Amino acid sequence: MNLLMLSGDTSVVRGERRAFHNTLSEFSNYWDRIDILTHRVRGVARHDCFENVTFYPSPWGKMMQSFYVWKKGRALAARRPYDLIVSHDYGFFLHGTGARWLSQASGVPYVSEIHHVDGYPRGANLRERLKPVLTRQYVRGAMSRALGFRITNAGELRPLLRSWSVPAEQLFLLYSLYLDFDVFRPENTVIEYDAIFVGRLTPNKAPFLFLEGIAAAARKREGLRVLIIGAGPLGTRLRARAAGLGPAASVEFRDWVAAPRELADMYRRSRCLICTSFSEGGPRVVAEALACGVPVISTRVGLAGELVQDEVNGFSIDWSADDIAARLEQIVAVPELRARMALAAPRSVQRFEKSRVIREYAHGYHHLAAT
Repeated sequence: MNLLMLSGDTSVVRGERRAFHNTLSEFSNYWDRIDILTHRVRGVARHDCFENVTFYPSPWGKMMQSFYVWKKGRALAARRPYDLIVSHDYGFFLHGTGARWLSQASGVPYVSEIHHVDGYPRGANLRERLKPVLTRQYVRGAMSRALGFRITNAGELRPLLRSWSVPAEQLFLLYSLYLDFDVFRPENTVIEYDAIFVGRLTPNKAPFLFLEGIAAAARKREGLRVLIIGAGPLGTRLRARAAGLGPAASVEFRDWVAAPRELADMYRRSRCLICTSFSEGGPRVVAEALACGVPVISTRVGLAGELVQDEVNGFSIDWSADDIAARLEQIVAVPELRARMALAAPRSVQRFEKSRVIREYAHGYHHLAAT
C-alpha cells in the first residue's frame, strides 16, 4: 500500500530528528511507499528518508503550494498508485485545497488533518477572529470530496466541526501530542516558584493576562515568585510590566529552554503551571507539566479542556485575572490540595505515551486505507 502525505513540516529535510522523524519511523513500517510533498527548502529537490520515504519540496513559494500539490501529485500518481492522501492543514489550507484538486483528478481518497482552528475558542485580534470563518468555509467545501477529517482532540474540535454540519462518521480522532515519560516525570524537587508560564510571548498566548492574574494574586499574598519561559514580540513590554509589580511579586524571565530535561526540571520547581492561551492545538506545556506532577491552571483550549479536571489535577479558568488569582491562591494556601493534585496529575496523561500515540496514528491511517 502506498501513501501520499502533504505536509508543511520540513524538519526532516533539514536533517532534524524531531517529532515528524519519529512519526515517519513508525509509518514506514505500515506502508510500502510514502511520498511527501512539502514546502520549498532552498537547494533541495528530493530527500530520501528511511528506505521507503521520499520528500519532494516545492520549487515555488508557499502561496503556490496548492498548485504544486496538484501538479506534482498527478505526476507521482501516474507512476505509482496511491491508496490514500493525507493532508496536514494549517492557516490557509493550501495543502487541503491541493488535496481536493488532486483527489478529483486521480480518484484517490484524501483525509484532511485539522489540529486546531486558529482563533477558536477566542481570537487575540481581528485577524485571528476571522480565521474560524475561513476554516468553516474550507471544511464545508471539502466535506463532499474528503474521506474525512482527522481531529486531534475530542472536546473542542469534534463539537465545533459537528456544528459546521460535518457528519460524525467523517471525523477520525487520532491524537498527535505525545510525551517521553523518561523525561517528563515526577521527581522530588525543591519548589522555587509559585507559578510558571511557558510559551511564546505573542498575543495568542495572552502573557499580559498571566501577569494581570499574578498582580491580582499579589494584592492578597505579597512575595509571589514567578518564572516566565519564552521569547517573542511582546517580551520587552512584558518585562517592563513585570518590573512595575515591585516587591509584590518577583518575576524571573528566561528565554526558551531547548533541552527537554531542563524544561522538565523547571516545571517540577514550580508550584503550578498557568496557561492563558486564547486558542491551542495542544497545549503541549499543559500535558508536560501534568506528566511532571505539576498542577495546572488553564483556559479551556485544545486538549486542556479534556486534561484539566477541577480540584483533581488543577483548575479550568475563563480569561479572567481574578479567576487566575483565586485559583492560584487556593494552590498556594492549601498545601494538602496541591499535594493531591500533584499525585493525580501524571495519571491524567498516561495515554499520551510516545510510542503508543505514534503507533495508533500510523495504524489508524493504514486501517482506514485498507477498508
